[in-house]
Amino acid sequence: MRIPYQARLLLLCAALASAALVLLLPEAARASSDDRDHDRARTALQAGEVMPLKTLLLQLERSHPGQVLEVELEQEHGLWVYEFKLLQPDGRLVQLDLDARSGAVLKQRVRDRDRADR
Repeated sequence: MRIPYQARLLLLCAALASAALVLLLPEAARASSDDRDHDRARTALQAGEVMPLKTLLLQLERSHPGQVLEVELEQEHGLWVYEFKLLQPDGRLVQLDLDARSGAVLKQRVRDRDRADR
């Protein structure tokens, strides 16, 4: 049985639309999740549950000099935590978890440049 050209074209368009929908839905869900995370972080800042990032960056500049590569704000076990990745002047990569309310260091991991090159 031969399928007419218009029917094949319609099936192809439907298949492409379905594929596009499958590919785009996870991105839309992720964007929606990012928006909610941003709103939760703003609410936490306004409620005094987290310190402003600018304040923490100034504090961090004095205690752990280096270039900030990445910053994340997450809630872990009911506690807001800023996660920083810093590249220090001597080439070491430092990962710091700070209590977002007080700025206290909760965890520190250091990776030496020599170890990273191996």
